[in-house]
Amino acid sequence: MLNRIDLRGSRRDPRGLLPRAQLDVSVAVERIRPVVEAVHQHGFSAIREATEKFDGVRLERLRVPAEAIAAAAETLDPEVRAALLEAIKRARKVHADQRRTDTTTQVVEGGTVTERWVPVRRVGLYVPGGLAVYPSTVVMNVVPAQEAGVEGLVVASPPQVSNNGLPDSRVLAACALLGVDEVYAVGGAQAIAMLGYGSDGADAGDRCEPVDVITGPGNIWVTAAKRMLRGTVGIDAEAGPTEIAILADETADPRHVAADLISQAEHDPLAASVLVTDSEALAEAVEAELGKQVAATKHDERVRTALTGEQSGVVLVDDLEQGLAVVDAYAAEHLEIQTRDARQLAMRVRNAGAIFVGAWAPVSLGDYAAGSNHVLPTGGCARHSSGLSVQSFLRGIHVVEYTEDALRDVAGHVVALANAEDLPAHGDAVKARFAR
Repeated sequence: MLNRIDLRGSRRDPRGLLPRAQLDVSVAVERIRPVVEAVHQHGFSAIREATEKFDGVRLERLRVPAEAIAAAAETLDPEVRAALLEAIKRARKVHADQRRTDTTTQVVEGGTVTERWVPVRRVGLYVPGGLAVYPSTVVMNVVPAQEAGVEGLVVASPPQVSNNGLPDSRVLAACALLGVDEVYAVGGAQAIAMLGYGSDGADAGDRCEPVDVITGPGNIWVTAAKRMLRGTVGIDAEAGPTEIAILADETADPRHVAADLISQAEHDPLAASVLVTDSEALAEAVEAELGKQVAATKHDERVRTALTGEQSGVVLVDDLEQGLAVVDAYAAEHLEIQTRDARQLAMRVRNAGAIFVGAWAPVSLGDYAAGSNHVLPTGGCARHSSGLSVQSFLRGIHVVEYTEDALRDVAGHVVALANAEDLPAHGDAVKARFAR
């Protein structure tokens, strides 16, 4: 079922040899550009037109009524409520420890620099609603923003025909449990444009004030809109299809490995599931397990498409040292390590969105209730980007305080550097303070 890539004996850079979904975001940008520009120019009317076209819902108002959010929480399945509350508790515990404290450094006597950590004022949190709905993503977006001290939290999620044109009721219930009451029934590129540019309308329910930062996963159209809005607002990342890499040796249980590969393939036909192993016997056993488990899973067609696609496969390596080099080159959104001394190997990984160590920490735990965040970099972006955290909503601001004597002591250096860069007025600004 899985494509096989044999890197045994190879000393080539593995990056060009590893499976990866091929998505051209630049093409998607041109496809959605008219939608984004229309929302920028026409606000509510353009959002309503795009929503009717792409979601099959004609919006009477953008904002979800407060009573609908409250009702969703009241009718939520008790087991789902308990699970969401536990996920919130664990996520809040982890993210509370990510808070930053201001630091003042005395550079010289009379001269200090303080680094203040200041939250952005208003954020837009996108929650997908296509092949699946994600109340857990509400938790993952909202909790770090709240722990950062953000004042204004806005959730946008696609309207569902099955829920009378409102976002999924479980998404609304998660908002209620977290105390978020500004929710918009808007999805796709038009949602990102609305969050970035705002929306004017005759009625309060048609208006949305622009945000400062947009976070949250989405499909390629959401990603393309984020690229268009980058600079107008801050964004967390250009998220692509989900992915899992598993580094495993002969000690791994093939049932666990197969089940974890399937769990990510369940998201999307473009989801990537990659096994990296130095054990051909394990690879064969996992293939056999996939044959049994895929047939028994609910979304078997979607899973089969993902597992047989060019983005998924088994990568055979000589040993775990080569395996580490391969997973670092792949830079997976989710990386599982199921080997001897798994933690020791995990601490040597440089590139991954999140690492799941050993047999008892599957990715699905992180998706819901580990306390970690599941909004993570994809498409190899873990080489340079981090997952969503409290830090995503904070800005460091340097506050510089110098006395007259402290400035006088360094004035000559400032003037020398200003002259070296042919910017004499910079030096003059210092000298003017000491001219008689």
